[in-house]
Amino acid sequence: MRSRFAAAALLCVITLVLLEPSGSAADMNGPMSSGKKPELPAGAQAPDAKPATDATPALNVEKLFANTCGWCHSAGGRVAGKGPKLMGTTLTDAEIIHRIKVGKPGAMPAFGGDFNDQELQTIVAYIRGLKEDGKPQ
Repeated sequence: MRSRFAAAALLCVITLVLLEPSGSAADMNGPMSSGKKPELPAGAQAPDAKPATDATPALNVEKLFANTCGWCHSAGGRVAGKGPKLMGTTLTDAEIIHRIKVGKPGAMPAFGGDFNDQELQTIVAYIRGLKEDGKPQ
């Protein structure tokens, strides 16, 4: 019994060491992150905050996919990993958006409020454009 406990504890330590992120927890944007930014006191502005503008910055969908979806959908969604291959999916756009929002019990976490409608459409377009050569269409 004692050796099982020791082996399990050693396995946990090794896993934590191997999975330790290189950046700080605030820099993480993986599937298990809360996606919530730290709250600031009323009227305070983040030190690195940029002035508000009307222009929405372009979404880097490849980076977003790699940081959020790439944990399970390997090679940018081109091959199966922990999750299925997304390239050539037979799901409709609405089904893809629904799956992103509510997840799939036991298989995929829900990302409900993490993306706005425009971002979801951009992710769907990225998935639809996946090609074998490694570059979206």
